[in-house]
Order: sequence, then structure tokens, then C-alpha cells
Amino acid sequence: MLLAGYFMTGYLWGRIVEDLGGPRLPLGVSIPLFMIANMGRYVPGKVWQIAGLAALARTRGVPGATAVAAAILGQGIALASATFVGLGAAWSLADGAAWRWAVPIGLVGGVVIGLLPPVFDQVSGLWFRIAKTPRPASLRSRDAAGWLALGLASWTVYAAAFWILVRSVGLEASFLPTGSAFAAAYVLGYVAVFAPAGIGVREGFLVALLSPQTGAAAAGAVAVIARLWTTLIEVIPAAVFWTRHLATAHGAPKPRD
Repeated sequence: MLLAGYFMTGYLWGRIVEDLGGPRLPLGVSIPLFMIANMGRYVPGKVWQIAGLAALARTRGVPGATAVAAAILGQGIALASATFVGLGAAWSLADGAAWRWAVPIGLVGGVVIGLLPPVFDQVSGLWFRIAKTPRPASLRSRDAAGWLALGLASWTVYAAAFWILVRSVGLEASFLPTGSAFAAAYVLGYVAVFAPAGIGVREGFLVALLSPQTGAAAAGAVAVIARLWTTLIEVIPAAVFWTRHLATAHGAPKPRD
């Protein structure tokens, strides 16, 4: 199930490339390129995954500017989707609190307002300024709404896969606080720019968010198991895809600027 989530995210990236005016990338191309570039997360700094994905896309005929823009947008959609799912942890922790309903109301309201064209233009422009890359003129809020829906679907799959993992080791855990804890820990690990793939930071937040359900010791064990689980699911398919990519690279279209 976790691997299916990665494949969904790879499809999402290919969809962004096409919506920005790039070539249509079959699933057999977009998914392997995404999985290979995903290994850049294990290098300190947060730019290597984006840079790798852009470089690999160019080997498949995607114009350079489109390749970079799609990679930046894909990362932004992933963070927004993970944040949306991860705030379910706040909903769970606020059980009985008067402000609990502010979480879903704020989420839905924020998405609706954020997708209004004038607001979306400002927010996306800021994201590209942070990335020090020109905002593509073809970027539209209605396309972003579809990307966000796909991103939420993939992060729901990630959350469900993690919940099943927790249950499989014999722990009683509810779906919402458990799955959302996985998403929240990802986001918090990502913003720690000094930690490759959020190593250490993600595990610390995962322990903190899971402990109310499972206890600190069990949460610590799950955090370690989850790191091994995600690493294997990322590395093994990426190695297979990289081998295939090298074998077929000579027959790929020449990159265009």
C-alpha cells in the first residue's frame, strides 16, 4: 500500500508536467523518474530531490523550465496535502476542547480561499520566489485544485498504510490519530532542512504524537520500524528503476530548453 502511494505521487508529478504544457509522460516513465529522484531526499538540503527530478525529466524530452516548475509544484502539493492530513492529529488531540471544530473549518476554508485565482497567484508566486525560479505563466488555480485532490488521495493512502503497519505489530490504534501522525511527522521532518529525509526529527515527532495512544516505548519502536519500512520501499524500487533508466537512456528523446 505504501508503494501504491508513491506510485500515485509519481503519477501526480507527470500530470503536473502535462498541465504545464509539457509532453504527456506515461505511467511507465513518470513513476520510475519520481522514484529515482526521491532518493535525493537522503542528501542534506531539500533541493536535491527537485533538482534530480528536473534533470531526469529533461532526459525524457521535458523542456527544462517545465521540468523545474513541475518538480517545485509537486513538492508544494505534497507538503500542502501532508499538512492537510497531518492536522487530523490536532483534531484528535483536541478531543473535548472548544476549539476542536476550528481545525476542519480552518482547513476547508483555507483551501477554498487559497484556490481563489488572486490568492492562488500570490501564494504560488511566493513559493516560486522561495525556490528562486520564475513562476510559469501557464499555472492555473483550477489545475492546482485537481493536483491537490490527487495529493490528498495519495496521502490518505500513506496514512492508511502506516495505520496498518502499526496494527500489524499488535498495537491498538485508531485510524485518524495514527495516520495523521505519520503525515504531520513528515511535514515537521521536512522543514528541518538540516536532516536528510527528516531522519531523527520525523521519528521524534512521531513518538510524541503516538505516545498518547501507544505509550512512549511502543511509539519509539514503531518510529524505528517505520523508518526501515519507508527506506526499503523507497530504495529497492528506485534501484530497479535506475538500472532500467540507464539501460534505456540512450534511446530517449533529446532534452529541450
